Formats: sequence, C-alpha cells, structure tokens
Amino acid sequence: MKKSLHMIVMLTMTAALLGACSGGAGTNDGKESEGQGAEKPVKDITKEPAEIIFYSNNGDPTESFDYRFGDSIRKKFPNYTIKYIMKGQGTNLPELLASGTRFDIFFQTIGNFESSAFDNGIEYDMSGLIASSKLDLNRFEPSIIEAIKQTSGGKMFALPISNTNLILYYNKSLFDKFGAAYPKDGMTWEQVTELSKKLSRNEGGTQYYGLTQSSTHSVRMRQLSIPLADLKTDTPSINTDDRWKTFFQTVFINPTQEASVKEAISKENKVPSAAEFAKTKNVAMFNYVSTLMTVWEKEFKELDWDMVSMPTFQDMPGIGSQSYPAYFGITKMAQNKEAAMEVLKYMVSDEFQTELARKGIMPVLKNEAIQKEMGKDSPFKDKNWGAVFYNKFAPIPPLVAYEAQLAGVYQAYGTKAQIGTVDLNTAMRQAEEDAKKQIADFKQKQGK
Repeated sequence: MKKSLHMIVMLTMTAALLGACSGGAGTNDGKESEGQGAEKPVKDITKEPAEIIFYSNNGDPTESFDYRFGDSIRKKFPNYTIKYIMKGQGTNLPELLASGTRFDIFFQTIGNFESSAFDNGIEYDMSGLIASSKLDLNRFEPSIIEAIKQTSGGKMFALPISNTNLILYYNKSLFDKFGAAYPKDGMTWEQVTELSKKLSRNEGGTQYYGLTQSSTHSVRMRQLSIPLADLKTDTPSINTDDRWKTFFQTVFINPTQEASVKEAISKENKVPSAAEFAKTKNVAMFNYVSTLMTVWEKEFKELDWDMVSMPTFQDMPGIGSQSYPAYFGITKMAQNKEAAMEVLKYMVSDEFQTELARKGIMPVLKNEAIQKEMGKDSPFKDKNWGAVFYNKFAPIPPLVAYEAQLAGVYQAYGTKAQIGTVDLNTAMRQAEEDAKKQIADFKQKQGK
C-alpha cells in the first residue's frame, strides 16, 4: 500500500514538472503548437569546415593579402580553409571564369569592383545575408555605403572592408640635401607647388623631381568630386564641366613646369611614380594612397620619410580626396555563402577594424576610437598618422557603371597634357571622343 502511494506521488510530481517545462500550456491532445517549448539552439556554422577562396585582379601579392586579411581570418576561423588567388599568368579574371575556377569573395577598389563584377556577371546581392546576420550598416562611413547602393539600384553587392585616401609623402633626405623646409599639414596646392620648385633640378647627372602624383588615383579620387559622366544622358563630362580644366592644370601640369623636369618627363614620356619615390629616391614629394607603406614595407624601411595631408584647393580648405574603399563581395558562384558572410561580418567588426587601423590601414567605420589606433602596430609608428584623417573626405559623386573605363581615359589624356605631348584643350577634346567610344562599347556589351 505504501509502495503504491509512493508511486502515485512520484508520477504526480513528474507530471507537474513536465507541465512546468512546457510552459504550463495544459493539454493539447498530444500536439505541441508551433513555436512552443524551448527554442532550438542556433546552428553555429563557424564550427563546421568550409573553404573560402578570395580573388582580386588588383595584383596584390599573397604576402600583402595575408598580412592585411588572411592571417587574422584564419586565426578567427580555425575550421575554415582560407585561400587567395593572386592575379597573374593564367589567373586573370576572364581566364578563371573560362576555366570554371570558383572563388567565393571578390575584392577590388571602388569603381574597379563594379566594372569587373558587372562586366563578368559575378555580382551577388548580399542584402538578405546582411539582414539575417543583423549587420548594422549605420556603423560605416555613410558615403561609402551610399556609393555601393547608388551603382546597383539599391542593392548591396559588396561590403567595404578597408579604406584609403590620398596623402603627401615626402623624402626628408632630399629636403635636407637642398635646404628646404619640410611640408606641413594643411598646405594648398599652390604652396606645395611653390615648395617643389626648390627641389626640382638636375644635379650631378641625377634628375630630381619636387612633386609628382599618381595620375590614376588623382583622377579616381578627385577632390573636386566631378562626375565622370552625366547619368541621364550617358555623355562624358570632361568638356561640359569647367572644373576638369582647373583640376588638370592644378594637379597635373603646374607641379611639373620647372625646365629640367619638363625636359625629363618629355624625354622619358612618363611622370615619375611611386617606384621613383620609394626606390630610386629622386622624388621629393609624392601624392599617393595612404596604404603605400604597408605594401612596400621593405622599401619604406630604407627611406627617411614622413607624410602630411594632401594639398587642398584654395577655395576648398580642409577637403582632401574622395575615400577609396576596397569592396569585398560574395560571388554568385560562392559555394557556402553563409560561411563567406560570417567572414565578412568579422572583417567589419570593431575587433578586425581596430587591427587594421593599428597596422596603418584606414578603417571603414565612423568610430573615432578606432581611428585613434592608426599605425600603433606599424613598423612606422613614429610617423605623422594624423595626416591620414587631417582632411575631410571629398563627396563621392554619382558613379557610372563604366567608371573605371572613363577614369582611365581621362587619366591618360591628362598625362599627355602633363608630359607636353598635346596642349590641355586638345587633350580634353580627344579624351571626350575616346570616352564616348568607351560608353558605346560598354552599352553594346550590356545589350543596351
């Protein structure tokens, strides 16, 4: 009798406990309503093996990719196999696509990303993945996100991961050699051009250049924010917007008017580049992207250098270049899009962005605390990292899908005028004719 009573009590207690575990819902004919009961644990896909292949046609070496991105990603995701395909012989984008070689994440700089992805049909709208991963786009520098959406009809074919702008590098040894004062933050183009005259000369059989710049990046990241074309009419802007003439005269032509410099660039048929600044060391000031020292670390360790803010136009004080972000987009062919999204989500986290900043790579988040970490882990931590954020970004103008093609045309003809092959007015007319052909070719490829 006691055993039976004990059994009844135990069964009653068990039933009560089961009822409590089910939320006290009572009986439902043995059927549990959808959504009732304890929530199922969310599956952590980072615990499962995945292979994520990155590719870019920008020519970045594997060592640079690993330093900036790869090593940190592998540490964060030990279950993922992270690979990088470098552009080279047999690995150009058309060759990879023709051979059916898969890559999951494509990255390139603004303008180049759209041109490469759209032309080859590898873009994938990540809006759904961004929403499901609860990624807050308000954390980013807003002009960058707007630029992504503007060229894709509101879609998100990529996320910005790293950023850069233009700054002015200078070789302290040459300034010391010729007794000239070092440049400072906040100088105008007129002031820097005047300073360059003190360093432009041919001495001892060596030609020295006071000031040169990357014509490609100067056009792509133009301070005056001039659209390359009219979006409504698909016509080039180079002869319909007077700011182009001001831009080319100020940035391309004026800094290279010293007699020996004019003779040298005409003879060589080119303007000295980053190689002459960092390797040959005969360029005193060079206007270039703020990540140069991370790519050419060895060369910069052997150079006595520093940096200041990019020169500004007199009527636009405090306005530097446009931002020049690197976009990372999941491709249509991606094998595991959810795993790829986990990687990108990590790459835009405060943790990873702080790591980039400490390496000397401009973050894409509008977070002052992260920006203050700039360069702290860099081999060049003693340099003037404040120069990177000294100017405000110039607005990114409305972009066209053929942005890279037109930028290349304008740059090429601007350089011809700089070298002296043709006068500026002729160069601009020829650029317009060439640009119209580029637009027509693009439309034909797109079937428009």
